[in-house]
Amino acid sequence: MPDDIHFYEPANGHGLPHDPFNAIVGPRPIGWISSQDANGRLNLAPYSFFNAFNYIPPIIGFSSVGRKDSLNNIEQTGEFAWNLATRPLAEQMNQSCAMVPPEVNEFELSGLTPVASKVIQVPRVAESPVSFECKVTQIIQLQRADGNVVPSWLILGEVVAVHIAKWLLKDGVYDTAAAEPILRGGGPADYFQLGPEALFKMWRPGAVK
Repeated sequence: MPDDIHFYEPANGHGLPHDPFNAIVGPRPIGWISSQDANGRLNLAPYSFFNAFNYIPPIIGFSSVGRKDSLNNIEQTGEFAWNLATRPLAEQMNQSCAMVPPEVNEFELSGLTPVASKVIQVPRVAESPVSFECKVTQIIQLQRADGNVVPSWLILGEVVAVHIAKWLLKDGVYDTAAAEPILRGGGPADYFQLGPEALFKMWRPGAVK
């Protein structure tokens, strides 16, 4: 192995001050998930393992590393909402990830407003400029290569309704940078802000421009 390459097998430890995995696979969009249990108690929490997985129907998913309130709630109701985490909402998003008991309402804790959804029962974050209403399609407990399960669950949901602030639609096209989304990086506290200076265009070979 060349001296200029740091090699490790995760099962044996990375040998670094901080695990580089999250920093390498990043920055990642944030799964800011609102949910409620069968009794209507609200929960709002950000998840850094989040992404989109299908176009038609649109399916998004996030991973709960450990059994958390969001997972418990979603198992009970089969619904959740995703809310876009933006730079103006960064501090409130961070407050909503506090480790608190299930009876604590993170909307109240972070000073945010729950607003009724149109299709599902779970409320959205009123201050967020974009929200998805989702119905669960699959909940999958992850497993190792040897088949042994790990205490992490992938929650997949079909997007059944979309809310977009009209000021983010420029001639009918969604302006990603204008929303100022924040992305999770590595380390214990690294985030990135997406802005127009990061944009470049690259057409697929053979694409009609």
